[in-house]
Amino acid sequence: MKLDILAFGAHPDDIEISVGGTLIAEVQQGKKLGLIDLTRGEMGTRGTVEIRNQESEEARKIIGAMVRENLEMPDAFLETNALNLEKVIRVIRKYQPDIVITNAPSDRHPDHGHAASLVVEACFKAGLRKYIVDGTGENAWRPKVVYQYMQFYHHKPDFVYDISAVIDQKLACVLAHKSQFYNPDSNEPETVIASPQFKENIRARASEYGLQAGFEFGEPLMVIRFLGVRSLSDLH
Repeated sequence: MKLDILAFGAHPDDIEISVGGTLIAEVQQGKKLGLIDLTRGEMGTRGTVEIRNQESEEARKIIGAMVRENLEMPDAFLETNALNLEKVIRVIRKYQPDIVITNAPSDRHPDHGHAASLVVEACFKAGLRKYIVDGTGENAWRPKVVYQYMQFYHHKPDFVYDISAVIDQKLACVLAHKSQFYNPDSNEPETVIASPQFKENIRARASEYGLQAGFEFGEPLMVIRFLGVRSLSDLH
């Protein structure tokens, strides 16, 4: 099955927090989307692997992604090595996305930066016919572009995606991961993202980036290479 977009996250909720609105909007425009979680988030303070699996599937349905896979790399020990590269290359060649979206090059959680390095390297090597995975390189595939989203740290974006029409759906897909966020009835330890303020911050951050780009709500993204336009009217 060929997909238009393949989005990667180090942990099961990274994609939703950072770029959920963008993906929902793209699906509504007819794009075929897949989600790939690199780890199961088993080192997280709250929830269990089983609970997080259920929450991830619920979030997938809200976003409208056709598939969601977990590559079961070790949480908190994510690194670029031959085994992990082959796992990512395998799904890139399997789904042949034109667009790949992944974590920012650095963030509060070290796994996020490691995920970015891994996915970016895999996107290049997936296009090498002599890079043999599963006994063949004949199905080599390289995405046309790689975008990187922001989660906790602020980076200078290359563009902001208008998510004004889907802000409620974006919040819904994030909060589908309910074990990870604030719940006054929970007895689990509070974390940065499980504070009452973090839930409000998601909407506020989208408002901040949207305002600067002329939208009500927006999500910031970076690109590996320069963006090209054929008219200044393409920019606003």
